[in-house]
Amino acid sequence: MLKSTTELEKEKVIIKDLRFLVDNDWKAMDQEIQNQLETDIGLINSISHYIINSGGKRLRPLIVLIACNACGFIGDRERHIKAAAMIEFIHTATLLHDDVVDDSDTRRGNITAHRNFGNESTILVGDFLYSRAFQIMVEIGHMRIMEIMSDATNTIAEGEVLQLIHCGNPDTTEKQ
Repeated sequence: MLKSTTELEKEKVIIKDLRFLVDNDWKAMDQEIQNQLETDIGLINSISHYIINSGGKRLRPLIVLIACNACGFIGDRERHIKAAAMIEFIHTATLLHDDVVDDSDTRRGNITAHRNFGNESTILVGDFLYSRAFQIMVEIGHMRIMEIMSDATNTIAEGEVLQLIHCGNPDTTEKQ
């Protein structure tokens, strides 16, 4: 169901208010994302910056930052900022891959990366973002986080494959 302009504006205000709660961490996380995107390969830089800077609410990293602050996890600020960036990279990688699989034309009101740069490049940059997320997890150095996120990325991949298998099948059950 499409949301009205008023509903979208209310959402933006709420998200802006939430970001204000973690403003310094938000700015540090944004800088961490930009730093982690950098590579010597120009095409990776172009595509990753294109998708990361194309808008979006960044709800997942916002939730990480708010949860860390709410739980009093402020003693190691660098780790929770890295965790927020890592979550955004995994989410962005899934968007890149999903747009190719679904043959989407637009994302966040912009032409999709695969329409701009091609399927092969877009998929490989999605893979780059996944691998960069796992490098960040190693930097964080918390095995439980790595376990949860590796399980989550496997579940996402399995879900995408199942969606592909059952696409267009009216007999598909909710469990499938």
